[in-house]
Amino acid sequence: MVSRIKRAFLDTEDGQIHYRVGGEGKPLLLLHMNPRSSDEYRELMPIFVQQGRQVIAMDLMGFGDSDKPPRLYSVTDYAKTAIALLDELGIEKTDVLGNHTGAFVSGEIAVAYPDRVNKLILGNVAGFGEAGKAELMRRFEEGFVIKDDGSHLMERWLARSRYVGSAQLNHRWVLDDLKCFGYPLYAVWAVGNYCIDAAERFRSIQCPTMILWGIDDVQEFEHLGLALAKDRYFVSQAIPHGKVVEIQGGTICMMNQIPEQISKVVIEFLNE
Repeated sequence: MVSRIKRAFLDTEDGQIHYRVGGEGKPLLLLHMNPRSSDEYRELMPIFVQQGRQVIAMDLMGFGDSDKPPRLYSVTDYAKTAIALLDELGIEKTDVLGNHTGAFVSGEIAVAYPDRVNKLILGNVAGFGEAGKAELMRRFEEGFVIKDDGSHLMERWLARSRYVGSAQLNHRWVLDDLKCFGYPLYAVWAVGNYCIDAAERFRSIQCPTMILWGIDDVQEFEHLGLALAKDRYFVSQAIPHGKVVEIQGGTICMMNQIPEQISKVVIEFLNE
C-alpha cells in the first residue's frame, strides 16, 4: 500500500512554512517555480513514493500556503528555510530537485550546504542577460495587482492558456497566482538579484548534477523577453560535470503535464 502524501506546517522565525511529505526511503526535496507552490509536484510525488523514496515538497515563503515573509527574501534566505525544514524532519542529507526559481534555490543549497546534498537536479534554469534582469525587476515592481473590475482574474486565466493543457491544471495554477496578489513577488526579486552571480556561485557545485531543460519552456522564456534560449548554457559551463537532459516539447508546466517522463529521467539519474 502506497503511503499517502500528508501536509504540515513548520514554524520559523519568519512565519510558517507549508509542506507536503510522504513515502519512505532515500529523501528527495522538491522546490517549485514562481509563482507556484508544492502543488507543482502533486503528480510527481506519488510516483517517487512508489519508487521507494521519501519526498518532501515545500511552499517557498510568500507562495502557496506558506506565510508571507516579513521582508524581501533572497535566494540565500530560501535556501536557509529549506535547510530548516530538513532539520525539522531529521534529514541529514538529501537529493534535491528544483525547477526555475526552485532550481536557483537548489543550486544555492548545494553551494552553501554541500554536506546536505547527495545529488542535484536543476530544472529549467534560465540565463538572464541584462535585458532579462531588467524585465524581472519590471515584473517585480509591477507585481500582481488586484483590479476593481476583477479583470485580473481573467488575465491570469489567459496567461498560460496556450500551453497549460487543461482547464483543471490551469485552475490550479491560477489559484497559486491569486495567493500572490497584493504582495511583492518575492522570488522574482530574489532571482533577479541572485542571477547576477549565479554562474560564479554554481562553479563551486561538486555533487553529481543533472541539468534538465524543457525545450518549449526555454523557447517560451525567449518569447516573453526574459531569457535567450542560448544563454541557458551558462549552467552547463559552470557545472561541466553536469549531465544535460533536454526534453522536447517540455513546457513550463512539464512537472504536471508529463510526470511519467520526468520521473523516469530523474529516477534513472538518482539510481546511477
